[in-house]
Amino acid sequence: MRTVAEWKATLRAALKDALRTRNAPASAVLRETLAAIDNAEAPDLSVAPEAVVGGAIAGGTEGLGSGEVARLLLSPEAVDALIQREVQERRDAVALYTQLGRHEEARALQAQVEVLLAL
Repeated sequence: MRTVAEWKATLRAALKDALRTRNAPASAVLRETLAAIDNAEAPDLSVAPEAVVGGAIAGGTEGLGSGEVARLLLSPEAVDALIQREVQERRDAVALYTQLGRHEEARALQAQVEVLLAL
């Protein structure tokens, strides 16, 4: 199984190739997947330091780096599950678009599914 860093490197390399070849569906799905990973790593705001009221900068904290909050560390299994969830969401949308007779949208989403499965 790949590490989180390997997943990100693979996704970024695939995105670079997709942008170079102007593959819009691949670019979109790779960007969305990288954003989903970044969002999953976002820290919980409840652990953020309290803002200083009446300080030099409204809502700031005092001291260099005192407002920094470490990002969450995902496990490789969590990243794999996240990617599988992205695939499943698109498969569900393909089925819905096909049912509604919107075949062009279904084809675009199916292309995105194939990009993720090829990783």
